[in-house]
Amino acid sequence: MPNTKSAKKELRKSRKRRIYNKQIKDNVKKLVKQTRKAIAAGDAKAKELLAQALKAIDKATQKGVIKKNTRDRKKSRLHRLYNQKFANEK
Repeated sequence: MPNTKSAKKELRKSRKRRIYNKQIKDNVKKLVKQTRKAIAAGDAKAKELLAQALKAIDKATQKGVIKKNTRDRKKSRLHRLYNQKFANEK
């Protein structure tokens, strides 16, 4: 446990940040998972889910929750998966 007043405040701040960051990460994971399932199933809503997932990933990066390389890797993998499945429909 923290001893000083400033250390106690930092602990409170870090707990709030952890909860906030966890919500954002969980949302990104949920959207990526839904997108992957929709692409695998060949759903028509896969394109809409892909857009939502990419937007969530970009926002998470903008807020500093995930790093740029992680963003790029996730987006690249989702795009590649989508393009492999729906390449002949273009």
